[in-house]
Amino acid sequence: MSFAVFGAGCFWCVETIFLEAIGVIEVISGYTGGNIPNPTYEQICTGKSGHAEVCKIVFDPKITSFESLLKIFWENHDPTTLNKQGADIGNQYRSAIFFTNESQRIISEKYKKQLNKKGIFNNTIVTEIEQLNKFYRAEDYHQNYYSNNINQPYCKFIIKPKLDKFINNMKK
Repeated sequence: MSFAVFGAGCFWCVETIFLEAIGVIEVISGYTGGNIPNPTYEQICTGKSGHAEVCKIVFDPKITSFESLLKIFWENHDPTTLNKQGADIGNQYRSAIFFTNESQRIISEKYKKQLNKKGIFNNTIVTEIEQLNKFYRAEDYHQNYYSNNINQPYCKFIIKPKLDKFINNMKK
Protein backbone atom coordinates (compact mmCIF):
# COMPACT_ATOMS: atom_id res chain seq x y z
CA MET A 1 0.00 0.00 0.00
CA SER A 2 0.99 3.62 -0.56
CA PHE A 3 -0.38 6.83 0.81
CA ALA A 4 -0.89 10.48 -0.08
CA VAL A 5 -1.64 13.41 2.24
CA PHE A 6 -3.83 16.27 1.03
CA GLY A 7 -5.25 19.38 2.63
CA ALA A 8 -8.20 20.82 0.72
CA GLY A 9 -10.36 22.57 3.28
CA CYS A 10 -12.41 20.76 5.88
CA PHE A 11 -11.18 17.20 6.22
CA TRP A 12 -14.74 15.92 6.50
CA CYS A 13 -15.31 16.91 2.86
CA VAL A 14 -11.97 15.55 1.66
CA GLU A 15 -12.46 12.25 3.47
CA THR A 16 -15.94 11.74 2.04
CA ILE A 17 -14.80 12.26 -1.55
CA PHE A 18 -11.71 10.06 -1.34
CA LEU A 19 -13.59 7.22 0.35
CA GLU A 20 -15.51 6.89 -2.93
CA ALA A 21 -12.38 6.80 -5.13
CA ILE A 22 -11.41 3.57 -6.84
CA GLY A 23 -8.33 1.94 -5.30
CA VAL A 24 -8.56 3.83 -2.00
CA ILE A 25 -8.35 1.45 0.94
CA GLU A 26 -8.68 3.88 3.85
CA VAL A 27 -8.90 7.61 4.52
CA ILE A 28 -7.73 8.99 7.86
CA SER A 29 -8.50 12.55 8.91
CA GLY A 30 -5.69 14.31 10.71
CA TYR A 31 -3.36 17.25 11.05
CA THR A 32 0.07 18.18 9.75
CA GLY A 33 2.26 21.10 8.80
CA GLY A 34 2.32 22.89 12.13
CA ASN A 35 4.49 23.41 15.16
CA ILE A 36 2.53 21.82 18.00
CA PRO A 37 3.10 18.11 18.74
CA ASN A 38 -0.05 16.01 19.14
CA PRO A 39 -2.45 18.86 18.36
CA THR A 40 -6.11 18.77 19.29
CA TYR A 41 -9.01 19.93 17.15
CA GLU A 42 -9.47 22.88 19.50
CA GLN A 43 -5.84 23.95 18.91
CA ILE A 44 -6.21 23.56 15.16
CA CYS A 45 -9.37 25.69 15.12
CA THR A 46 -7.51 28.68 16.57
CA GLY A 47 -5.40 28.85 13.41
CA LYS A 48 -2.34 29.38 15.61
CA SER A 49 -0.97 25.82 15.55
CA GLY A 50 0.18 26.07 11.93
CA HIS A 51 -1.38 22.68 11.19
CA ALA A 52 -3.72 22.03 8.30
CA GLU A 53 -6.69 19.70 8.37
CA VAL A 54 -5.60 16.90 6.06
CA CYS A 55 -6.50 13.42 4.96
CA LYS A 56 -4.09 10.53 4.67
CA ILE A 57 -5.30 8.50 1.73
CA VAL A 58 -4.12 4.89 1.79
CA PHE A 59 -4.33 3.41 -1.68
CA ASP A 60 -3.38 0.35 -3.66
CA PRO A 61 -0.92 1.46 -6.38
CA LYS A 62 -1.88 -1.63 -8.40
CA ILE A 63 -5.40 -0.22 -8.74
CA THR A 64 -4.90 3.55 -8.77
CA SER A 65 -2.01 5.96 -9.02
CA PHE A 66 -0.83 9.01 -7.11
CA GLU A 67 -1.59 10.99 -10.31
CA SER A 68 -5.21 9.79 -10.25
CA LEU A 69 -5.54 10.91 -6.64
CA LEU A 70 -4.01 14.28 -7.55
CA LYS A 71 -6.65 14.69 -10.25
CA ILE A 72 -9.37 14.14 -7.65
CA PHE A 73 -7.61 16.57 -5.30
CA TRP A 74 -7.44 19.38 -7.90
CA GLU A 75 -11.01 18.86 -9.13
CA ASN A 76 -12.72 18.83 -5.74
CA HIS A 77 -11.65 22.07 -4.11
CA ASP A 78 -10.56 25.57 -5.07
CA PRO A 79 -6.74 25.59 -5.06
CA THR A 80 -6.69 29.33 -5.82
CA THR A 81 -8.03 30.63 -2.52
CA LEU A 82 -5.49 31.25 0.21
CA ASN A 83 -6.44 29.69 3.55
CA LYS A 84 -10.08 29.34 2.57
CA GLN A 85 -12.51 26.81 1.17
CA GLY A 86 -16.09 28.04 0.97
CA ALA A 87 -17.14 29.37 4.35
CA ASP A 88 -14.21 27.64 6.09
CA ILE A 89 -11.56 30.30 6.66
CA GLY A 90 -8.12 30.00 8.29
CA ASN A 91 -4.72 28.50 7.58
CA GLN A 92 -6.00 25.14 8.83
CA TYR A 93 -8.12 25.00 5.64
CA ARG A 94 -5.28 25.71 3.22
CA SER A 95 -4.77 23.85 0.00
CA ALA A 96 -1.70 21.65 0.42
CA ILE A 97 0.00 18.52 -0.81
CA PHE A 98 2.31 16.93 1.74
CA PHE A 99 4.54 14.67 -0.33
CA THR A 100 6.01 11.50 1.13
CA ASN A 101 8.79 10.95 -1.42
CA GLU A 102 10.64 12.69 -4.24
CA SER A 103 8.41 11.19 -6.90
CA GLN A 104 5.27 12.65 -5.29
CA ARG A 105 6.97 16.06 -5.06
CA ILE A 106 7.98 16.07 -8.72
CA ILE A 107 4.59 14.87 -9.93
CA SER A 108 2.75 17.41 -7.74
CA GLU A 109 4.87 20.35 -8.87
CA LYS A 110 4.58 19.33 -12.52
CA TYR A 111 0.78 18.95 -12.26
CA LYS A 112 0.42 22.34 -10.55
CA LYS A 113 2.60 24.02 -13.18
CA GLN A 114 0.58 22.44 -16.01
CA LEU A 115 -2.73 23.56 -14.52
CA ASN A 116 -1.46 27.13 -14.11
CA LYS A 117 -0.06 27.15 -17.65
CA LYS A 118 -3.33 25.87 -19.15
CA GLY A 119 -5.34 28.45 -17.17
CA ILE A 120 -7.69 25.79 -15.84
CA PHE A 121 -8.56 28.07 -12.93
CA ASN A 122 -9.39 31.79 -13.18
CA ASN A 123 -6.71 32.63 -10.63
CA THR A 124 -3.21 31.35 -9.84
CA ILE A 125 -3.00 28.16 -7.80
CA VAL A 126 -1.77 28.81 -4.24
CA THR A 127 -1.55 25.15 -3.19
CA GLU A 128 1.48 24.52 -0.99
CA ILE A 129 3.65 21.52 -1.82
CA GLU A 130 5.80 20.48 1.10
CA GLN A 131 7.33 17.39 2.62
CA LEU A 132 5.25 15.49 5.15
CA ASN A 133 7.00 15.57 8.50
CA LYS A 134 4.56 14.20 11.03
CA PHE A 135 0.95 13.16 10.54
CA TYR A 136 -1.32 13.29 13.58
CA ARG A 137 -4.55 11.30 13.48
CA ALA A 138 -7.56 13.46 14.35
CA GLU A 139 -9.89 12.54 17.18
CA ASP A 140 -12.12 9.51 16.59
CA TYR A 141 -15.29 11.55 16.11
CA HIS A 142 -13.73 13.10 12.97
CA GLN A 143 -13.20 9.72 11.30
CA ASN A 144 -15.94 8.77 8.81
CA TYR A 145 -17.68 11.97 9.85
CA TYR A 146 -20.10 12.19 6.96
CA SER A 147 -21.37 8.62 7.23
CA ASN A 148 -21.72 8.96 10.99
CA ASN A 149 -23.48 12.35 10.86
CA ILE A 150 -25.34 12.32 7.55
CA ASN A 151 -28.26 14.40 8.88
CA GLN A 152 -26.07 17.10 10.42
CA PRO A 153 -26.59 20.42 8.54
CA TYR A 154 -22.93 20.73 7.44
CA CYS A 155 -23.13 17.22 5.98
CA LYS A 156 -26.45 17.85 4.21
CA PHE A 157 -25.69 21.27 2.78
CA ILE A 158 -21.90 21.30 2.26
CA ILE A 159 -20.59 17.75 1.98
CA LYS A 160 -23.52 16.05 0.19
CA PRO A 161 -23.49 18.39 -2.85
CA LYS A 162 -19.71 17.90 -3.23
CA LEU A 163 -20.11 14.15 -2.96
CA ASP A 164 -22.96 14.10 -5.49
CA LYS A 165 -20.89 16.16 -7.94
CA PHE A 166 -17.91 13.79 -7.54
CA ILE A 167 -20.05 10.67 -8.05
CA ASN A 168 -21.74 12.20 -11.12
CA ASN A 169 -18.33 13.10 -12.60
CA MET A 170 -17.09 9.54 -12.02
CA LYS A 171 -19.96 8.22 -14.12
CA LYS A 172 -18.99 10.34 -17.14
